[in-house]
Amino acid sequence: MAGKVDTSLPLEYQKQQDQMNILGFWVFLGAEIVLFATLFATYFILVDRTAGGPSGADLFHVKELMINTFLLLTSSFTAGLAIREMRNHNLKGLLIWFVITLILGLGFLGVEIYEFNVFVHEGAAIGTSAFTSALFTLLGTHGAHVSLGIGWGILIILQLLKRGLTPTTARKTFIFSLYWHFLDVVWIFIFTFVYLKGMVM
Repeated sequence: MAGKVDTSLPLEYQKQQDQMNILGFWVFLGAEIVLFATLFATYFILVDRTAGGPSGADLFHVKELMINTFLLLTSSFTAGLAIREMRNHNLKGLLIWFVITLILGLGFLGVEIYEFNVFVHEGAAIGTSAFTSALFTLLGTHGAHVSLGIGWGILIILQLLKRGLTPTTARKTFIFSLYWHFLDVVWIFIFTFVYLKGMVM
């Protein structure tokens, strides 16, 4: 039955309805994979069409890239620590690591916004060429997902403060962690196939 609680399972899996919600979110992530695969494919097709404008080698800088990569990958680690604290029924530890995760995410967004401003000052607006259009769309979509994740995470923190650790709030927290880890995986692909490849070509 949907209301039955199995206390032998981790908190987020104790209710059957929560198990189904988590499964449904995995299906949603499958759709997200299709979205980003399409954006990557478009970028790879258009990457050489600079129309005389700047290329990746002209735009990409190691400093911003490494800072952003450190911030986002570290946030994935802290999200994992938050789930560990949740499964230890430590609400305070969960909240601490959750807040740190969101702060790191905000840092990532700050650096990305700065980087976009640098791109524009170097003559690379979204309409400059097919390359810049594909680049801004890919990076912007990922950045929008991070922004959504931060807002979502704040709402979950408010629920945790109000309701404490329950199977339902644990499920919401766990689903958020899946989403956040997914964004980090997407960033690894951006790091490798957009930035690093663009720097050497």
